[in-house]
Amino acid sequence: MPSVLVPLAHGSEELEAVTVLNLLRRAGIEAVSASLDGQPVRGSRGTVIVPDTALEEALKRDFDMVVLPGGQPGTRNLQADPRIIKLLQDMATRNRYVCAICAAPSVLAAAGLLHGKRATSFPTCLDDFPQVSLQTAAVVEDGKIITSRGPGTAMDFALTLVERLCGKPKRDEVEAGLVR
Repeated sequence: MPSVLVPLAHGSEELEAVTVLNLLRRAGIEAVSASLDGQPVRGSRGTVIVPDTALEEALKRDFDMVVLPGGQPGTRNLQADPRIIKLLQDMATRNRYVCAICAAPSVLAAAGLLHGKRATSFPTCLDDFPQVSLQTAAVVEDGKIITSRGPGTAMDFALTLVERLCGKPKRDEVEAGLVR
C-alpha cells in the first residue's frame, strides 16, 4: 500500500489538507498527517485539525509521496522549518513524489526543486522564482513533482495523486463515489 505524508503547519489551508487526506484514504492509501510541533493545528480559516502524529515521529518512516497544503501563514511556517526543506530535497533525490498546492509550491521552489520545472500555484506565489516555468492549469506535473492552484482545484489535485499512486481505475472508482 502506498504511503503519503501530509505535513501540517499552523495556518495551513484546511480545505486542501482535508481533501487530500480524505481522497487518498478513500483510495486505500495510507495518508499520514503530521504537525510540525506535535499539537493540533489551527488552519488558515480557524478550523482545528488533530494530526495523526508529530513530524519528528513521521520522519522516522519512509513515504512514497509528500504533499504540502497551502494557506497562509501555513506555507511560510512550512518553509521556515528546516526539517521540511530537508524532507523535500531527500524525497526528490530518492525520486519520490513531491507535491504542493496553492501557496505551497513556493516551498518547493525555495528548496531548489522547481528550477527549470513546470509548476502552478495560487496567483503570484511563484513570482519571486523566475526559474520556474509557470503554468496556469489546475494541476501541473513535471516528472515526480505535482503542483496545483488552490482550494478550488484541491479535488482534481487529490484525484491526480490517487492516479499516480494507484492507477486510473482506482482514480475512477474514487471519483465515481464522489458523485462529481
